Amino acid sequence: MHDDLIARAEAWLAEDPDQETRDELAKLIEAGDVKELSARFSGTLQFGTAGLRGELGAGPLRMNRGVVIRAAAGLAAYLKKNGRTGGLVVIGYDARHRSADFARDTAAVMTGAGLRAAVLPRPLPTPVLAFAIRHLGAVAGVEVTASHNPPRDNGYKVYLGDGSQIVPPADAEIAAEIDAIASLNDVPRPEAGWDTLDESVLDAYLARTDAVLAAGSPRTARTVYTAMHGVGKDVLLAAFARAGFPEPVLVAEQAEPDPDFPTVAFPNPEEPGAMDLAFAQARTTGPDLVIANDPDADRCAVAVRDGEDWRMLRGDEVGALLGAHLVRRGATGVFAESIVSSSLLGRIAEKAGLPYEETLTGFKWIARVDGLRYGYEEALGYCVDPEGVRDKDGITAALLITELASQLKEEGRTLLDLLDDLAVEHGLHATDQLSVRVQDLSLIAAAMRRLREQPPTELAGLAVVRAEDLSQGTDRLPPTDGLRYALEGARVIVRPSGTEPKLKCYLEVVVPVPDHTALPSARTHATELLDAIKRDLSAAAGI
Repeated sequence: MHDDLIARAEAWLAEDPDQETRDELAKLIEAGDVKELSARFSGTLQFGTAGLRGELGAGPLRMNRGVVIRAAAGLAAYLKKNGRTGGLVVIGYDARHRSADFARDTAAVMTGAGLRAAVLPRPLPTPVLAFAIRHLGAVAGVEVTASHNPPRDNGYKVYLGDGSQIVPPADAEIAAEIDAIASLNDVPRPEAGWDTLDESVLDAYLARTDAVLAAGSPRTARTVYTAMHGVGKDVLLAAFARAGFPEPVLVAEQAEPDPDFPTVAFPNPEEPGAMDLAFAQARTTGPDLVIANDPDADRCAVAVRDGEDWRMLRGDEVGALLGAHLVRRGATGVFAESIVSSSLLGRIAEKAGLPYEETLTGFKWIARVDGLRYGYEEALGYCVDPEGVRDKDGITAALLITELASQLKEEGRTLLDLLDDLAVEHGLHATDQLSVRVQDLSLIAAAMRRLREQPPTELAGLAVVRAEDLSQGTDRLPPTDGLRYALEGARVIVRPSGTEPKLKCYLEVVVPVPDHTALPSARTHATELLDAIKRDLSAAAGI
């Protein structure tokens, strides 16, 4: 075993095109560090529906130039097999460690394979890449990003020519082409021959952002904005200036791209502490709302003043607010969300007489809904301009929520007032999440197995009226590893995360609210129910 491991590491080293990872791997081989070599060579990073994501470092289970070149060559082979020879592949990248190198390698591989390649001019938000694919008539797109993962990670997201992220069976077919690459020496990588795009693609994206706002709508809401050390700032400021909103006040410590994300434990607005600096800035400047993007600016977080301090709205709250705003503006078309998001959007759509769809988790599914007008997911992702960007877009979502806040401000109201109205109209839809991060992935599989073998019959004293194993698929959904429980007045979904070592449980309770005076007691009751469901679900899953 030991000799085989060293042999595999030496074979990898012989082909590694990158001096930094070569040096790193040579040291591990020299030290005979079996534990660390096993962690890097006991398999390969799996190319799935999010593409690739992993920790930077040497070896096939890490993100590095060797892994990226193989992935690009597999994608190129897949495109050529599907009649796309000579087609354009557009490549974007964020400001993480090695992102620019991975983008350049991808462009070189595409060029060497007989495709045309074009790279965005600098680190830009993921939605700009998603927009550019359709705008330029590309056959595919690649975004080098690990979104809101820790600083040591990077990733590789693949889109096809419809501008949506890949779904089965394309992911498995691309993975098979990657596996078929015997040696990196077989992959031609010319030194030049691809285009670097100019600012015109960004200008075209910004011109589209105007389309999400209603002509002549109020533009008065004042904002504090954090880019969370990512690439959102310049594009968001340009979009806000075009729209005529007051210039956002920046959280200076987080405004510029920094791949080390020095002020946050995790560069994700949902993580505890990530918004602390933004809240401190808001206490000083007293804006109408706080807006945050994640590092690649495809997600948008919103915080509002609640009593004496600031609180972040849940993704489900923002999802409902944007849906209600679009209904009020007379939007037509399909409203869609993933199964883990709040059912409130369905109620809003139904009352407005609009079609509504539920999809599997991820914008790769939401963006594919026929006739989509608006889609969202509870993890702070909103698609408010599906004709322009068939993915979540934290820039246009920020514009739309600021338009709504401006409109309410003119009426002497706030986002919280509108949420109260929606609760009285449709019932209080309170959501929460039980999320367990693990070192050992087998714990997740064990919890799922336990729930399948011994499904709960009640949670928080509420009877489970229907239990569905989503791995079997349903009449509306393709198979996925997940469990869904319908309870009397509540809903629970349990699934392994697609991008992190986490088991995620999504909870929702619906409490009827006869009038505004009943809201405080309804909220208290909802919180008690959610806490009890969490407790009982933890026990049932053994986590």
